[in-house]
Amino acid sequence: MKYQSLFYILLFFTAHPVLSQQNPERPQVHIGGALRFNYNYSDWNQAHRDQWGQFGYDVFLLHPTASYKGFLLDADFRFYSTAFGGFMLKYGWIGYRFSEHDHIEVGLTKVPFGIHPASGNNFFFQISYYVGLEDDSDMGIKYVHEDGKWEYAAAFFKNADELLFSANDETSDDRYGYDVAGRNKEVNQWNAQVIRKFGTTAKQKAGVSGLFGQLYNLDTRKKGTRFAFALHYVIDWKNWNLKAQFSTYALHPKNAPGENRNLVSMTAYGAPYQVAAKANIYTLSFSHNFPLKSQWLQNILLYHDFGLLQKRNCCFKNSVQNVSGLMMTMGPVAVYIDYAMGKHHAWLGPDWDAFGPGQGSNSWHSRFNINIGYYF
Repeated sequence: MKYQSLFYILLFFTAHPVLSQQNPERPQVHIGGALRFNYNYSDWNQAHRDQWGQFGYDVFLLHPTASYKGFLLDADFRFYSTAFGGFMLKYGWIGYRFSEHDHIEVGLTKVPFGIHPASGNNFFFQISYYVGLEDDSDMGIKYVHEDGKWEYAAAFFKNADELLFSANDETSDDRYGYDVAGRNKEVNQWNAQVIRKFGTTAKQKAGVSGLFGQLYNLDTRKKGTRFAFALHYVIDWKNWNLKAQFSTYALHPKNAPGENRNLVSMTAYGAPYQVAAKANIYTLSFSHNFPLKSQWLQNILLYHDFGLLQKRNCCFKNSVQNVSGLMMTMGPVAVYIDYAMGKHHAWLGPDWDAFGPGQGSNSWHSRFNINIGYYF
């Protein structure tokens, strides 16, 4: 019944643009999306070594947008495999545009923190993503301003995207962006971000982001705190791009007596893990764009992205991510080819809680990945 209702909603969105063209007084609606497949060879996976990797379904996504007399809608529905969380809403909000430069968003809206839309270029994002500080959306209200020189945003988030509404339910694992999970839940979070744009020959953006919120513990019924701060810089010069970011975070949960407060559970894609409660993050990304005149290949983007999670606990080992790769654009088709290396990295190694103590394998591990998507 749930999927039947969703089908009718999507049918409405896909049919509605035709009505909009016939009657300009109707909402202007557009629907996009993608179908993606993924090849993965992980050197620590014996089955991958035996089979020379695995190739399978990644995601089908739908991206409807709409506007009508200043009112806005923007959403991203995703259908992953069951093992990776199944159906989820990456973001979805209703807004209102006050002027050419100012609007508000209400709903599951993107948290204004760090370089956006992402601080890296590769299929795996940057290491900030895996501790909930990149490409994350929460439930609340956000004000956004953007003009030729400034971008700034202020937001209040009541909680992370809530799927289970009982007072004692833990945060669901079926989500796109990483959120605090287990016996703690994100509540009452404030965010602010300011970005200054300057330069003509080399276009630059320098910004600062801040986050402060609470952590509600289901056992003690007490609220701890969390905060994060980031400095970020982006420069585009000719076909070159550089992104640099420093961020720091700390989570102070009010756990039950005897529970470890140096680790916090986080979850996404159907699988929770432990992360260090306090850390600094350093990321640096380079890329070069090669426009081409070929009929079937229009562009190649070469990139190298590096990220370090420096845990502020003397007993924990730092986590490192290093990705070299390229993205090819062929009309509506985009192909990512990545060689990703990780050390004490949950997704790039055999130790699932590597973002916590990192006491497992002390070796570098690698993953060769090809992602193919048709975007419409």
